[in-house]
Amino acid sequence: MIGTDGTAPERPSNGHLIRIEHLAKTYQLGEVEVHALRGVSLTISRGEFVAIMGASGSGKSTFMNILGCLDKPTRGTYTLEDIEVGKLSRDELAQIRNRSIGFVFQGFNLLSRTSAIENVELPLLYSSTTQKDRHQRAIRALEAVGLGDRVHHFPNQLSGGQQQRVAVARALVNDPSIVLADEPTGNLDSRTSVEVMDVFQQLNQKGITILLVTHEPDIASFAKRQIVFRDGKIRSDRPTTDPRVASTILKEMPAIDEEDDE
Repeated sequence: MIGTDGTAPERPSNGHLIRIEHLAKTYQLGEVEVHALRGVSLTISRGEFVAIMGASGSGKSTFMNILGCLDKPTRGTYTLEDIEVGKLSRDELAQIRNRSIGFVFQGFNLLSRTSAIENVELPLLYSSTTQKDRHQRAIRALEAVGLGDRVHHFPNQLSGGQQQRVAVARALVNDPSIVLADEPTGNLDSRTSVEVMDVFQQLNQKGITILLVTHEPDIASFAKRQIVFRDGKIRSDRPTTDPRVASTILKEMPAIDEEDDE
């Protein structure tokens, strides 16, 4: 979890957080082979903020599924924190997902009859943490995304942006090595999208590594690095020139009373 001083804890590192080498994924659909990834290689360092882009069928979703330990490559290697993920069993992959990866989805995926703090505690229920520790960690995560005053609100009492911030807090509660966000602004209006990107930028400034899938160039421009997929390969991989600063943009946008959206 985020430390009491608001920063991500130091982790031992022997190089890159993620190393991908010659990654390939082939699906067999009847007699047809579909090459979703065709020899992708890249590295991601701790503390990066990376946007993954590409059209439908470009390979970006397959790539993110492999990064999230939801799928295995056909060939090549994926190393996360010096662990070669492709060699792990199904149970070991589940442990990696729970311990090292935080997920944020487009649809929030919150339990409607469960309060914000209870939603955030969910990833900790099968861990060895005590109820008191789960409660404290969930509160810190909600405070980190600016919802310290909404811990007992239910999803239907929160705006769309607030619900997504609860989802971000849930992704943070296990102190993951990396946060994978799949189209996290897809269901949000323009201002609320910028508010969510402001949360991601603040978390990244505290040292949290973020990978964001988006089809929107405006959203990708908040990241520090942009990787574009096409036909199962990386078409471009470049730093963002002068990344947009969400906090500055918010000052120039008309305010929306979140209470009206609840």
